Amino acid sequence: MRTMLNYTMRDIAGILEGKLKGEGSDLIRQVSTDSRTIAPVPDVLFFALKGVRHDGHDYVNELCRSGVRNFVLQKLPSGKALPGDACVILVKDSLSALQVLASVHRANHRATVLGITGSNGKTVVKEWLFQLLGRERDLVRSPKSYNSQVGVPLSVLMIEEHHEAAVIEAGISEKGEMVRLQRIIDPDIGIMTNIGMAHQENFRNLEEKTREKAGLFTGSHTIIYPSDYELIDKVIREEYPDRELFTWSRSRRASLRILGISAEKSRSHVRFSFGEREMELSVPFTDKASLENVFTCLAVLFCLGTDQDSLQERISSLAPVAMRLELLRGRRSCTLINDSYNSDLQSLSIALDYLNQQNQHAEKRLILSDIFQSGRQQTELYAEVAGLIREKGVTRFTGVGEELSRQQKHFPGDSEFYDSTEAFLAAAGGMQFEHEAILIKGSRKFRFERIVRQLEEKLHCTVLEVDLEALVHNLNVYRSLLQRDTAVMVMVKALSYGSGTWEIASELQYQHADYLCVAYTDEGIALRKAGIRVPVMVMNPEISDAVQLTDHALEPEVYSFRSLQRISDALDSKGTRSLTVHLKLETGMNRLGFQKARLDQLIATLKNHPSLRVGSVFSHLAASDDPAADDYTRKQIREFDEMSRSIQDAFDYPILRHLLNTGGIERFPDGQFDMVRLGIGLYGISNNLEDKLLPVIRLKSLISQIKTVMPGETVGYNLAFRAERETTIGIVPIGYADGLRRELGRGHASVEVNGRQAPITGEVCMDMCMLDLTDIPAEEGDEVVVFGDAAKIRELARSCRTIPYEIMAGISERVKRVYYR
Repeated sequence: MRTMLNYTMRDIAGILEGKLKGEGSDLIRQVSTDSRTIAPVPDVLFFALKGVRHDGHDYVNELCRSGVRNFVLQKLPSGKALPGDACVILVKDSLSALQVLASVHRANHRATVLGITGSNGKTVVKEWLFQLLGRERDLVRSPKSYNSQVGVPLSVLMIEEHHEAAVIEAGISEKGEMVRLQRIIDPDIGIMTNIGMAHQENFRNLEEKTREKAGLFTGSHTIIYPSDYELIDKVIREEYPDRELFTWSRSRRASLRILGISAEKSRSHVRFSFGEREMELSVPFTDKASLENVFTCLAVLFCLGTDQDSLQERISSLAPVAMRLELLRGRRSCTLINDSYNSDLQSLSIALDYLNQQNQHAEKRLILSDIFQSGRQQTELYAEVAGLIREKGVTRFTGVGEELSRQQKHFPGDSEFYDSTEAFLAAAGGMQFEHEAILIKGSRKFRFERIVRQLEEKLHCTVLEVDLEALVHNLNVYRSLLQRDTAVMVMVKALSYGSGTWEIASELQYQHADYLCVAYTDEGIALRKAGIRVPVMVMNPEISDAVQLTDHALEPEVYSFRSLQRISDALDSKGTRSLTVHLKLETGMNRLGFQKARLDQLIATLKNHPSLRVGSVFSHLAASDDPAADDYTRKQIREFDEMSRSIQDAFDYPILRHLLNTGGIERFPDGQFDMVRLGIGLYGISNNLEDKLLPVIRLKSLISQIKTVMPGETVGYNLAFRAERETTIGIVPIGYADGLRRELGRGHASVEVNGRQAPITGEVCMDMCMLDLTDIPAEEGDEVVVFGDAAKIRELARSCRTIPYEIMAGISERVKRVYYR
């Protein structure tokens, strides 16, 4: 997150009323709260925030070693003293201090601030206002969805002297939060998009949530909102009877009245009135949500006195807001990060942080287009871009656009420049992009999706989409159930339940997972080669792999005396010094593990093999999801506690204990011990928490052909479907070789096409299946969604008489995975 300040540490200490330790003369230009993305430059200030599961203070010494010297802390780090040139401001609460700094910064700047809140559409309205107003105003806005207690102050700290306006987004999930955000944003103009059920669980009712959100407008002279939402209208008029209210409505009197809407293909024709004037606009959207967001933007434009004759040109230029950044597999072992929908300095900084997470490649390339509507002098802008690229560790740079080509003096000498996307594509065929992580970031005008298509590995059109932000959300849901000191081991075996390998592991490493777990040694080696440094436990190691285990710092599970002896012998024969192992105990699953009667023998054997160090002791619950078996589960917990404690007591070094799987985490908090093992719940499947979890994976394809079958004709192998009427059949390129089980054919399951359920008809083939589209409007090329949430995965599992694990893990490796956030 890139902020641009102009305060000394002494200034900031005075603002925060904190205790300054150090000289305090450093000029601070940037603020960071994330130790993973902070650049070790002299002008950066790190705020150590304390969360439920992680404490920024734990990373201060590491940041000092990397070169960071300025900190806001609640306490000095224990152990090693800070370097003599370090400067610290001690405060009672680091988050409150960050918010205070942002509040003072906001008060010190003349920019007109527009504050946006609501349930849906906040980010889209913010981005569209940036598109609509950026041409004549020097405008700054919150990046992406930075609307939280941390994101809002970071957004406000982006405001600089030259900015004329700022558009800041505010989101809340519980009572009391908006009061703090209002003090930071203090918007001159307030905007409410709508109200809905999102984050409703912490409010008594919708009215309470609406009043909390409306608290953003305490200091606003004008409030813009849709009066069609009667609850919003009621609350705003009651809370702010003395303010200027600018409303839009389809059905009642309002400042902006929508008189009629007619759709034509991909556009809508909107007739409306403002004051005494009636107007018509052609809008490049037809869906209800987009139209509501357009109306809110129109209201803002009228409120600001924008030239009415330019409205059509402005609205026609609106581009859909890309809410996702994609991670794709490229040709020649490259990884592509597709952020080819917009280009500005703040979003570039965020995307470069994501590029830096791709530790599977030493080479990191940025392909960047000209940046429009920055409000900056071109020389100043591109000098800053070049500095950002150096700061973020980009090793190769490709610039596309006439302005970048003119400004190439700021960039490294081996950089490449092209005047247009066409010129780059003409040259790209002869380029050898190989073993690189490539960030592709461009303004929409440059149509960089063509570059993505040229560099992307060509796989068939069936795709498994993996939502990394949903995965992180689910991880944090489970973390919220744990004691602060309880570690988390995440299962990434079997392609992370079908979701991917290093792509998932890399995100988990970034989120500070304590351990990863794979099934086989080669899975662990692949993670190490992809730059994964987190400790990795291997559940089913080949004994002959003992040396490879040590070479790649992998830690095997040991469950029998035979495997224990063979690993020890293999290490001794190679002269290997030591290996960390994890002991599995038998507590009632009656699968693998050491039995209680032989614990004394196990301890004696381990003491006779000093090359083996015990990292953890664990066991497995047999029925953690079944309430009828709770007595058995509690017996397992007691058994494990007793057995594992006897092993811990026998050694003079710390040994972790872990027993709970996903179901156990949800239902048996007294069995957390030192660590838990999170599996399928991470991907949104749970018997107890699905209302709190988000879907992570979405399997989709497209209709490759549509044909008509007459009554009496058959479809597919074995004449399994015979038409009783004139039937429309759609052929989809996904079959049992991709993971679509044969049992789902013959009408036993359906998939989604254009919001309708289409039965899978006839036999599922190896590479394709057939759908009955008779009553569904569809065209060739339309999207087909096999599953997109936990409920659908469960439905498919029931149709196959299996469990969700098998549906997910059965998705073939030949199916392209696309990761986005």
